[in-house]
Amino acid sequence: MKVEGAVGLVTGGSSGLGMGVARSLLERGGRVAVLDQNLDGAGMLIDQYGDSVSCHQCDVTDTKQVEDSVSAAVEVHGRLDLLVSCAGISVGKRVISRDGEPHSLDHFKKHIDINLVGLFDVVRHVVASMAKNEPSEEGERGLIVNLASIAAFEGQIGQASYGASKAGVIGLTSPLARDLGLLGVRVLSICPGTMDTPMLDTLDQETIDSIVSGNVFPKRLGRPDDVGNLVVHCMENTFLNGETIRLDAGLRLGPG
Repeated sequence: MKVEGAVGLVTGGSSGLGMGVARSLLERGGRVAVLDQNLDGAGMLIDQYGDSVSCHQCDVTDTKQVEDSVSAAVEVHGRLDLLVSCAGISVGKRVISRDGEPHSLDHFKKHIDINLVGLFDVVRHVVASMAKNEPSEEGERGLIVNLASIAAFEGQIGQASYGASKAGVIGLTSPLARDLGLLGVRVLSICPGTMDTPMLDTLDQETIDSIVSGNVFPKRLGRPDDVGNLVVHCMENTFLNGETIRLDAGLRLGPG
């Protein structure tokens, strides 16, 4: 899939990793539909890239908003070639608090609803649009890239909700790729390590430095454009399918 002229829908595209992905596509001549609950940051993309960007306010846990937003994106751009699912939350909580209180079930459900159920809801609506695309010479109609996390493999203390939700994203990868292969739609997952995004606001600098020190190389935080560049590679390398890719500088998380 060529990036130039391709239309990508990016959830969570108004900030953090999602904005990094959107910029990477736009810088290479692609077009982007940003879906986000808070579109404040998307104005910068519109100022810089004009009509190549459309913005659609959407809570991925509201299935009507998801359906309407995807339809609106298709109406603006004519089609969708790429979906990159970046919308998500990560709020740490121990299973048993220091006061002996059990983990809130609502807290767990919220992570699953946003990070997994909401993600799948967007996927199913986008794929319905991709299925109508004219195939490339190879028969490709689209690409789905879902962001998981290395916490799905090595979730730390306090990450039961987040780790479970992201493990679910990884678990979707192979069955989705097999299911959608007949349509010419590829499916991949990216598992970022410690990235320089607003999610780090919940961690103090000492904790961040400690995690980064575990990187094999380079010993720095990941950047949004690291993810964006990998998405571009996934688009251009059509032999990649059904795979989960760690993007973590070789980091393997300890217990916490």
